[in-house]
Amino acid sequence: MDCHNHEETQHSDHSHSTHHEMNHDMSKMSHHDHEKAMTDPKMAAFMEKDMRDRFLWSLLFTIPIILYSPIFTNFFKINLPTPIPHNWLMFLLTTPVVFKFGSIFPIGAYQALKKKTLDMMVLIAVGVLAAYIFSVAITIFIGGETFFEAAAMLVTFVLFGHWMEMKSRKGTSDALRALFDLVPPQARIIRDGKEFLVPTAEVKVGDIILLKPGDKVPVDGVIIEGETAIDESLVTGESIPVSKKLGDRVIGGSINQSGSVKFKATNVGSDTALAHIVKLVETAQNSKAPGQRIADKAAQYLVVLAVGAGIITFTYWYFIAGQGLLFALTFAISAVVIACPDALGLATPTAVAVGTGLGAKHNILIKNAATLEQTSKIQAVVLDKTGTLTEGKPKITDVITTDDYDEDDVLRFAAAAEAKSGHPLSKAVIEEAEKRKIQITENVEKFNNISGHGVEAVVEGKSILVGTVKLMKDRNIDISPVQKQIDKLFDEGKTLMILAINGKVAGVAAAKDEIKKSAKNAISRMKNMGLVVAMITGDNKKTADSISHELGIDRVFSEVLPEDKATYVKKFQEEGKFVAMVGDGVNDAPALAQANIGIAIGAGTDVAIETADVVLMKSDPMDILNAIRLSKATVTKMKQNLVWASVYNVMAIPVAAGVLYTRFGITLRPEISALLMSASSIIVAVNAVLLKRSERNLIVE
Repeated sequence: MDCHNHEETQHSDHSHSTHHEMNHDMSKMSHHDHEKAMTDPKMAAFMEKDMRDRFLWSLLFTIPIILYSPIFTNFFKINLPTPIPHNWLMFLLTTPVVFKFGSIFPIGAYQALKKKTLDMMVLIAVGVLAAYIFSVAITIFIGGETFFEAAAMLVTFVLFGHWMEMKSRKGTSDALRALFDLVPPQARIIRDGKEFLVPTAEVKVGDIILLKPGDKVPVDGVIIEGETAIDESLVTGESIPVSKKLGDRVIGGSINQSGSVKFKATNVGSDTALAHIVKLVETAQNSKAPGQRIADKAAQYLVVLAVGAGIITFTYWYFIAGQGLLFALTFAISAVVIACPDALGLATPTAVAVGTGLGAKHNILIKNAATLEQTSKIQAVVLDKTGTLTEGKPKITDVITTDDYDEDDVLRFAAAAEAKSGHPLSKAVIEEAEKRKIQITENVEKFNNISGHGVEAVVEGKSILVGTVKLMKDRNIDISPVQKQIDKLFDEGKTLMILAINGKVAGVAAAKDEIKKSAKNAISRMKNMGLVVAMITGDNKKTADSISHELGIDRVFSEVLPEDKATYVKKFQEEGKFVAMVGDGVNDAPALAQANIGIAIGAGTDVAIETADVVLMKSDPMDILNAIRLSKATVTKMKQNLVWASVYNVMAIPVAAGVLYTRFGITLRPEISALLMSASSIIVAVNAVLLKRSERNLIVE
């Protein structure tokens, strides 16, 4: 009990220390640091709270500033009594707003200028400090109307815009935290025959871990003893518990449902599948879309434009039009304030945060903002067959034999030869042999994998060849004794493994890989979107044509060797198409890399997932469609935000500078300019968050 309390105390001290450090560091953070920190779930929650607190305190001080400003007094014709001179009261109220609650803006600007860059922070700081410094100068030296309310309102509303942005980002960070929480805090380790409970963070590669029914799997590993069923839905999206036996992989974060098993840890800490998922989402959140890079570049010019607009406006009204100092300053400050395109800085990051968050929520992992933007451009989708359109778990349906051998012989020799291959068809043969309780010999020599065609080996002193019709023809093996059966099985859309023993055909094992339930509907919807859909497979032409006909796929590439898949993707690109390649195996990695957008089906290999730009954790073809729809919706929000932010600013600057004053008498006071500029930022943030509202229309289950 004491030990437990001691741990709690330690944890509490650590949390307090961390909170203190965060609090201390907040004021030193640049805008870029703020964005980066938002990818850490704990930091995201803290920063969202900090930004909210800054906004609320700023608002508390800004309300009396507005009550004493011309906005209130001129409109309501009410002059509130002041305990001290008006301008000094405004100075006392505005100073903490600018330098305490809004400190991130001048500090961020200073850090940007130190790096010789002009960014959004510089723009906001220019607007705020111009209004504040001139107001201080007027208060001390001249006397008259000040612009304190413009500085305070600008800080308050920009803080509100950033709080809205962080709320949208925090949604994804909460999803990340939920993923972190899947991992149990402790693991049962077996050492020297004894069971120990150790923190999951201390589990090492090679440790033996005991899983009891109901336990969460702490790390990735391979089962070495026992059988069970594991619920992997929270990690992979697969709702049905997966049966696990000797040699099968387990994923950290999944839940053991039935039996007790022991497994050896293969990946721990940041190397686990779950950690990779979290890292993918974090990277996406912290990356910049091409549109955002344009906005950042535009910001550099807009700093010059904002300052230039202020100088030109002041010069015109004071020196050319002959107006008074305060009159000229009012227009100049208004022009500088409204030129701050904070909305431009929020335009794409907010949309990217919401888009990647929505994707992660539905097990669609988009690796970076550029991919999120580019996915909307897909014109052609090339689909690998096995594991993408089909379940990737073929079952033996027929065993054909010649007169010299029976079915058990065919399965025994084929299974022995295929035992060292990891191909799904190899597993199908071995499973069928085990099902029939056929003893598989281990007397296998000279095993050789013939890529894309089959395998060869020496089993019990006999030369064994298992593979495709093409492989048999290449080795001059006469398959005429079983030709009729082969043709019939091909017509039924089955995949064949022909067995030859000592140069003579001995039999055929036919396998059927079930087509995924959602595949046909997904392809139909993709075609309705105007996408070109193609299937690529190593299967015989007849089998490939049978499956493509069933799914409604027009373009089919059959009998394709693994190393040639990338060539077919390139052919589409040469036709001028923006191509997505969807696959799940090691063989698909070069094609995924060649494609404009590589999409990995999540149940596939680490190599495929590493190479791909988008990972579909549920292994559902419908998620290809969902990824494209999500990308298109996010890009639409980005464009709406960028157009609104840029057009708004360009049109507002001349009005603030006073072009409509001479003819129409229209003016925009600095505080009104601050209100309008901030309203633009809020509209952009809210517009991006509205992407969540269209979730039902975006995601097709």
